[in-house]
Amino acid sequence: MPTYKEFAALARARFQKSQERKKKAIGEFRYTEHSRYKMRQYGLSEQKVRGVIRSPRRTEKGIVPQTIAVMQPVSPKKTGDKETWRQEIWVMYQEKKKTGPLERGQKKIISAWRYPGVSPERDPIPAEILQEIESWSDSETGV
Repeated sequence: MPTYKEFAALARARFQKSQERKKKAIGEFRYTEHSRYKMRQYGLSEQKVRGVIRSPRRTEKGIVPQTIAVMQPVSPKKTGDKETWRQEIWVMYQEKKKTGPLERGQKKIISAWRYPGVSPERDPIPAEILQEIESWSDSETGV
């Protein structure tokens, strides 16, 4: 059985190793402490967050300057032509193109959260304008 000093030294070494792992950028993604806290709060894994970024259903400009917010629905159900879901996973990140602490092309995950229900789209194109654009393209092709 280890003594208290040996136990404390091992615990300190494990803690130091976990801190280094958090600081080190894993591939193209880097997580802030806030994002790690929110991932724990909402039960999101790094793999799920990466999946949302790689194949989002919707992309919007983030509320923080120079950020991107992406969304993916949780368990979408298709009834007829309409697809519905009860909650969404959102991730806000910043893409780095400059050199510095982050390498070129790395993404810094700022926050991640679950949204209950279906979030409203910000500044969507009104239906009347979409119909007008479609009528222009139909008149040009002669259909």
